[in-house]
Formats: sequence, C-alpha cells, structure tokens
Amino acid sequence: MDERTAIQEPGILPGSDYGLRLEDLIRVEKLQKVQDNFSDAVGVAVVIVDHQGKPVTRSSGFSSFCQAIRETEAGLHRCFLSDNGGGRMAMATGEPSIYRCHCGLVDFAAPIIVRGQYLGAVLSGQVTLSGEHGLDLKPIVPLDESWRNDPHLAALHEDIHEIPYTKLQSAAYTLFYLAEYLVEESYANVVRQELDAKNLRLMDESKRRAELERMLHQAELIALSCQVNPHFLFNVLNSIGRLALLEKAKNTETIVFAFADMMRYVLKKSRSQIVTLRSELDHIRNYMYIQQVRMGDRFTFALTVSDNYADVQCPFMSLQPLVENCVNYAIEPREADGRIEIRARDDGKDVIVEITDNGDGMALDKIGSALDGTADHLGRTSIGLNNVDSRLRHFFGDDYRLRIESPGTPGGGTRVQMRLPLHFDSCSI
Repeated sequence: MDERTAIQEPGILPGSDYGLRLEDLIRVEKLQKVQDNFSDAVGVAVVIVDHQGKPVTRSSGFSSFCQAIRETEAGLHRCFLSDNGGGRMAMATGEPSIYRCHCGLVDFAAPIIVRGQYLGAVLSGQVTLSGEHGLDLKPIVPLDESWRNDPHLAALHEDIHEIPYTKLQSAAYTLFYLAEYLVEESYANVVRQELDAKNLRLMDESKRRAELERMLHQAELIALSCQVNPHFLFNVLNSIGRLALLEKAKNTETIVFAFADMMRYVLKKSRSQIVTLRSELDHIRNYMYIQQVRMGDRFTFALTVSDNYADVQCPFMSLQPLVENCVNYAIEPREADGRIEIRARDDGKDVIVEITDNGDGMALDKIGSALDGTADHLGRTSIGLNNVDSRLRHFFGDDYRLRIESPGTPGGGTRVQMRLPLHFDSCSI
C-alpha cells in the first residue's frame, strides 16, 4: 500500500468511468483529517485512492521499512501487485479484504461504494499480527523474504507496528463504514443542492411566466382600448382616402390607406400570440412608408427578406418595437443620410432577422438595461425591447433571446438580431 505506487500505476484498483467522483462528493481536507487521526490512533498506514487507484489523500503513518522496500524497482512492482490484488478482492466482495503482502506484512483494502458505484478505496496496514499462531492468512502474491538478507531492512522490520488480528479487522471495518458514511452524506448533500437549484430554476421560470402574462394582459388592455368603435375609425379613414382620391392627392391617399392597414392589423391580430413573418413585414412596410412620407429624404429603408421565410412563425408585433427604436434614436436626431436595413438568413435551424441602423449606437450598460426593461429615456421607462425579448424566450426558449451589438460610437450604429425557429408548431402554445 503506497502513494507512489498509485501514482505510477494508475490501474492499482479496478474501477469504472462513472459520473460521480470521490473528490467531487467530499472535501479532501476533511478526508485527510479523518485519515491522519485514524492512523495515529490505531498505528496503521492509510491512504485513500479513487476508482482509478490515484491517491485522493496524502499517505499517513507510512512505515520506514515499506519506504525502503519501494526504493528498488522490483520491490515497488511487488508492492503494486499486492495492493492491486487486495483491491480486486475487496471489489469482488464489497467488503474489506485483509491479506499479506509479498514481504509478509498485513494490509487491508476497504472499498468505497455509493449507490452501487465503486468510487475508490481505503488502503491500510503495513503491520504484523500479534498472537497469530494458527491464523491462516496467506500472501495475496508469492512471498519474497529476500529482505531478511539485508541487515538494514531487517532492522527496520523490527520497528513494524504489531497489533492483534481482531484489532486490525475492527480497524478495517471501521474505516469501511466511516468512509462510506462520509461519502453517502456528501452524496445526499449534492443531491439536495441539485434539487434546490432545480426548484430555484422552476421558481424563476414561474416568475418569468407570470411577468410575461402580466405584460401580455397589459398589451391586450391597450389594444382593447383602441377598439372603441373601430368601424367608425375605418369609415373615417376610408372617407379621407376617397376624398384624397377625388382631390388627386396621391400621397395623402396612400398614407391614409397604409395607416388603415396598420390599424386593421393591430386591431384584428391583437388577440393573436403568433403570426407569420410575412404579416409582420407587411405591417413594417406600412409603418416605414408613413415614416418616409413624414421625414422625406432624411433616411433610406431597405428590406431584404426571402419569400422562403414568409410562413415562419413569430410573436405578434415583435418587429415594430425594434424598427421604431431605430427611427426614434438613429433617424430622428439626424438631418440626413439615415439608414435602416432589415435582412434575414438562416443557419438550417433558425431564421436570423437583423435590424441595423447607422445611428450613434448604444453603450454596453444601456443595452443591458434596455433588455431588462429598466432603461430610462427622458424620465420614461422603455419596455419595448424587454417585452419582445421576454416573448421570444417564452415561446421558443432562452436560446432565442434578443442580441444587440453596438460599438457605442457616433455613426457606429446598432444591430439587433432576432432568431426564429424555421419550424414551429403554434398549436403547441
């Protein structure tokens, strides 16, 4: 039984590649204190190894005789064979195995098993037995007493600690049960911590769902407040549109009908949670047409999205808050040369919609506060980005949160990236 043997021969004890590891379940410092105290009290050498035979603790109470034996390559190899054989015996029986080493000293190996998984072993011994007449304890490997011809080794052998067999047996089972108890207790703590972490994640998920439901309810109330006599609203808009047609005011006619289409989309779809990307983009086209009429040639707008993505599902009114931010913070402050672009591509799994502008961008701290709904602008809290981000994660999962990139420099612009699954069953929500 030797720490150096275990290091040089990783296979000292048989084991399996389990997910659990001894050093992950219990603090090594705690094991070391127990091991040191036990070695001092009983007078035996002790080291604890993992399932591969690698030492987890430093050896305690190692005898001078055994250290000298291991200074030769042949002695070290025979010690390895002895410990390996004892470990295999303990593994086979699931209980401590007591055996003689090649030098005639007595060692034992006590396996550490948790939930049927072998995690390591306690290797101990390096003693002789008192009153062992008639005790049939055979060497686990062929006996080699050539050390008796060396006066120095013979003198060191005289100092080997002697204890009764019953005491050694008690020591073996005490270490066996103690190590098993410590590791079982630590394993139970790990399981409890994992359960606590899962409960916290569930609580966080429930809280997030409740907040999302509150925001959706709030949005529904706002939409409902806009539905006061919607037929009257559309009749007025249509009347203005026809009047513009009669007066040959082509731009007025177009903008009125674009605005009517926007209102019709908002009012008819306000109860829908998921719509097609095509309908969202049609709404954006109307919105941007009105903005271009309002601001003239102060900016350009480009929308490059393949018809292949037309039926991709996305949350209702998820694009307008992103585009509206571009108008408010990138275009409005400029006198000319503003630019807003919407592009889309896919990676085989998701469609990535990118909205970019050439404004002055956002500082890193502003990006974080915008996404968590705490951004302040002229005394007003901006929740648009937070609302879109929350709904994306609610419907599709955390991998679909908004991504915002900006150098935060004049003219550096801002890129907002929204991911949508290529294939999504809206019936599942």
